[in-house]
Amino acid sequence: MSEPAPKKPATAPKTAHDKALEKLGLVRDIDLALHLPLRYEDETRITKLDEAREGEHIQIEATVIECEVTFRPRRQLIVKVNDGTDICTLRFFSFYPSHQKALEVGKRVRVRGEAKGGFLGWTMLHPSFKAAGGNLPAALTPVYPTVAGLPQHVLRKAVLGGLARADLADTFEPGDLSQFSPHTLWTLRAALQFLHHPTPDVSLDTLSDHSHPAWQRLKAEELLAQQLSQLQSRRARAALRAPVLAEVAGGTLHARLLAALPFALTAAQARVGQEIAHDMARHVPMHRLLQGDVGAGKTVVAALAAAICMDAGWQCALMAPTEILAEQHFRKLLGWLEPLGITTAWLTGTQKAKERRAMLALIESGEAKLVVGTHAVIQEKVHFHNLALAIIDEQHRFGVAQRLALRGKLKHEAMEPHLLMMTATPIPRTLAMSYYADLDVSTLDELPPGRTPIVTKVVNEARRDEVIERIRAQVSEGRQVYWVCPLIEESEALDLSNATQTHADLAAALNGATRADGTPLLIGLLHSRMPPEDKKAVMGAFKEGLVAVLVSTTVIEVGVDVPNASLMVIEHAERFGLSQLHQLRGRVGRGAAASACVLLYSTGDAPRLSQSARERLKAMAETNDGFEIARRDLEIRGPGEFLGARQSGEAMLRFADLATDTALLEWAKAEAPMLLDRHPHLAAKHVQRWLGGKAEFLKA
Repeated sequence: MSEPAPKKPATAPKTAHDKALEKLGLVRDIDLALHLPLRYEDETRITKLDEAREGEHIQIEATVIECEVTFRPRRQLIVKVNDGTDICTLRFFSFYPSHQKALEVGKRVRVRGEAKGGFLGWTMLHPSFKAAGGNLPAALTPVYPTVAGLPQHVLRKAVLGGLARADLADTFEPGDLSQFSPHTLWTLRAALQFLHHPTPDVSLDTLSDHSHPAWQRLKAEELLAQQLSQLQSRRARAALRAPVLAEVAGGTLHARLLAALPFALTAAQARVGQEIAHDMARHVPMHRLLQGDVGAGKTVVAALAAAICMDAGWQCALMAPTEILAEQHFRKLLGWLEPLGITTAWLTGTQKAKERRAMLALIESGEAKLVVGTHAVIQEKVHFHNLALAIIDEQHRFGVAQRLALRGKLKHEAMEPHLLMMTATPIPRTLAMSYYADLDVSTLDELPPGRTPIVTKVVNEARRDEVIERIRAQVSEGRQVYWVCPLIEESEALDLSNATQTHADLAAALNGATRADGTPLLIGLLHSRMPPEDKKAVMGAFKEGLVAVLVSTTVIEVGVDVPNASLMVIEHAERFGLSQLHQLRGRVGRGAAASACVLLYSTGDAPRLSQSARERLKAMAETNDGFEIARRDLEIRGPGEFLGARQSGEAMLRFADLATDTALLEWAKAEAPMLLDRHPHLAAKHVQRWLGGKAEFLKA
């Protein structure tokens, strides 16, 4: 008779602390080892009160001489201690019976906090304390980023355990970094052990500004992991297959579209079109970013690429982040391609079921050669007949998972579609080297003729009446105006005028004003909570010139093209990001009339604007160059926000800083291919250590 199979040992249920660690992303030993302190406390020395300095964080050893709860002006625990040189009063506004027990009269305690002097002697508010005795620690005490329910002592113990268990063997020699450090060259293990427990003689400045050699080692490690991941992605893609979309000679759709366009391509458009055509003619999936300033003519380049795809007998999909932008593309492409006999399908989340079913049938049968829409394009129910080219506009506005989903839409013979991403937020060089290292980048670096330069003025809210008079003058000449508000509703946190109120105020202020032909002027209102039909109607009336002034939230940020609009007023401009301000400004200056953008700012109750708000408004007034705007935006905001990285839920870089660590980035870029070629097992180990399961997100 066979023995029964042994029972598997039951896994211990997760504790609250385990769940809190998971919430912080601390799952593996290496995650714990790489969870570095926010700051440090110096518990290595005892300071005498008669040697203390005002505002200094100190640790004293003293005897409790008084301990009582008082109720004036509010309930608090007052404890007085004497260290033999002076007396210090400890105040606690939140406390437990255990506090009173630990701080009974006669107890000897170690107390750490900020020493504040005054007429009544030294005081500390809510200091940390413990029983005196035992040796002083030899290293600074780390204070870690944490979440509710995970106290520092539990987190410290977990980190120490992870640090002891993690495999910290070097994947590259410390000597590889000799050019960056005149000091001792650090291994990964030594760097991490030091940063978790630095010696008291270290300069705290070098720890806080990340310039210490131990920090340099970590930044180099992180940048190398990122570069390796991008390089692996590029090489993996080179092994994949995509449909060959070669240009066909003769009376093709591409040639007919080119002939039918009412304008000539700029040299930049022609050059970039060739770069894209060359990519699509290969069996390797294209992974190209098309960047060009607002109004540089990216849509026509995308249309010509789509024409090559359709000439070869395949389908093309164009996805945009908002319905307004998607519809803008749809109407433009329809105007160009419908007369040439191309069926185009339209997909959004707000479509009626009957229309949607008809569109899905057109897409699945292959009758619709071009599909334009929002996120609806990547939903599971959308089955393409033979998708070969995916175009994503304003790609930084999409989450990484959404970009991956679009790439997964071609299951045809284990191939994947060519991918063309477009952005009007130009990518600074350091970002192109790091986050876009596995992308080929094409740049439209000239604007089509006829675009008028935009004059930008920064104006205080107090001069609002002058701005309204400017609007009256523009409208009387037959021009149109945008007025952009940041929020729809009042918010307690941000005391901003809402779009509805602004619309009513402008209607009252411009009451009696007339258009150039003497008709009363109409003021439209557009915001994100309006039903799609209403949005469409308002936008249509503005495009046709029936509405003279459009009060809007940022739904008009990208894609709206009204050549007759010559004035843009952005209210509470100090609340907007720099790239968003630049995008909004690009809605004017699209015709022959002189155009202006007024940045209305308010300091509210503050005496002046914040430093970053002043920098943003100054940059807008000084330049119209999208590349310069992008460079300054990166300086002000950092790469995570710049790239919309929050949509993937991950910080892009935890330790390195692209603004200051350019030399380390150059080193990592050069080191990655050598490590991958000579020591592939070390390269794989390095990426796994630093990125774990996140490497996939860097490939999108």
